[in-house]
Amino acid sequence: MTKPHDKLRGLPAARKAFLSGLRFTSLRLRLVVVFALVALTAAVSASGIAYWLNREAVLTRAQDAALKDFRQQLQTRAGALPLNPTQDELQAAAGQMANSSQRYSVLLISENASGDQVFGYSDLDAFTLAKVPKSLRDAVKKEQSVSSGNKSPYHLYWQRTVDHGTPYLVGGAKVIGGGPTGYMLKSLEPEAKDLSSLGWSLAIATALALVGSALLAQAAATTVLKPVHRLGVAARRLGEGKLDTRLRVSGTDELADLSRTFNRTAENLEKKVADMSARDEASRRFVADMSHELRTPLTAITAVTEVLEEELDAETGSVDPMIEPAVRLVVSETRRLNDLVENLMEVTRFDAGTARLVLDDVDLADQITACIDARAWLDAVDLDAERGIHARLDPRRLDVILANLIGNALKHGGSPVKVSVRLDGDSLVISVRDGGPGIPEDVLPHVFDRFYKASASRPRSEGSGLGLSIALENAHIHGGEITAANSPDGGAVFTLRLPRDASPLTAEPGPDQEAGADTDADADADGERGEGRPEEGKEAT
Repeated sequence: MTKPHDKLRGLPAARKAFLSGLRFTSLRLRLVVVFALVALTAAVSASGIAYWLNREAVLTRAQDAALKDFRQQLQTRAGALPLNPTQDELQAAAGQMANSSQRYSVLLISENASGDQVFGYSDLDAFTLAKVPKSLRDAVKKEQSVSSGNKSPYHLYWQRTVDHGTPYLVGGAKVIGGGPTGYMLKSLEPEAKDLSSLGWSLAIATALALVGSALLAQAAATTVLKPVHRLGVAARRLGEGKLDTRLRVSGTDELADLSRTFNRTAENLEKKVADMSARDEASRRFVADMSHELRTPLTAITAVTEVLEEELDAETGSVDPMIEPAVRLVVSETRRLNDLVENLMEVTRFDAGTARLVLDDVDLADQITACIDARAWLDAVDLDAERGIHARLDPRRLDVILANLIGNALKHGGSPVKVSVRLDGDSLVISVRDGGPGIPEDVLPHVFDRFYKASASRPRSEGSGLGLSIALENAHIHGGEITAANSPDGGAVFTLRLPRDASPLTAEPGPDQEAGADTDADADADGERGEGRPEEGKEAT
């Protein structure tokens, strides 16, 4: 399935910049859209109500004036006709009625003396009986019952119609007392044009209101979002570690309160981090000073223990058999203490950032063989590495990594331990697989932790508990990584991935840093299987 950012990656640069801008200003866009929608709704509602009220007022006024005039004309002109008028009389009366100020057409219908229906037109081309709706004709002809509430048997009826896009008002009534029936047709086109002009005016006003609301929304959004943007920038700077970042506060609104809260939070965070850094620096300095202070007496003690060990191995038997176990314990514990001090000094250099690479061209097969041979592991390790694979790395640190990984596999996994080397592009991949039961799942995330103990029942070990941690730090300084996993076929697999050329990572060290980088630190095989903590293996010297 294609991810959204994968689709975005394939877009042209301009389009991606546009979409990124939309995402960056999404809140601004939402504010502008909301303001615009509210303004549009209000403007359309107001314009619609205004248009409807004006339309009804204009049409009602024109309609009432025309119908009132038609009623009067029908009473005076048509009411004066004889009972059975001729067509000429109807025609003359219709013309007189149409000659009013309201400018409408008239149709009069009556019966002559012979009983035939006769018509009188004011404008035969414009108005005939066919243009009168049948419903209107039926209403006009219908005689109503006369009562106290209805004093006339016939009434004036009207209806609005549209013919070929032109609106008309059609009215009709019958003269009481056997007089003719009259109809009128008035064009409402002038009123329609006036209403159309009004509609366009309201539409323009609505558009202007929309544009104005968008501009106001933009101004309001800028006023609101500018402090929010500054807060976002300050938060990013704070996340980048610039703990002295502060916001300039002005005003007493909610955004000003938010800025003050941010400043207080940043100030407290800066104090906390400063305190933690000071304590951490004091702790590292204590470990470093302690390690250096211990080296001098340890050097003397180591020399004495070496003499005692030679006496133990001598054939003369000058050491009392009763104290021989105690002497051997002192020799082993002195060696363990010396390893711990050296490893603590190495960890201190990593923590202080003074560890540096001393690069050289390395043949991987020769380097691994030399590491295995120096520790007498040739019979227990199966190496699968082609000669001729060269890399530019730090040989001493690579030896520390390999000694810890292989020693850990031998101690906690058991033989056979298989070491393989392969190339993956510009990277070297070295895997160390043992023949043991594997690493418990709850221990896997912690195998590279310093002094980690998976079980409190085994607090003591032969090593320093820092071997795998030091191996990982040495991989990191090369720009590489070490991962631990369990093989499907059984056993644990540690995979070391390093660049073939670590030259881009080297920097010019200072005099004290260079001296620190050249100090040797014995490798310590670290790790654990089953119920115990990651214990240390035999020192690799």
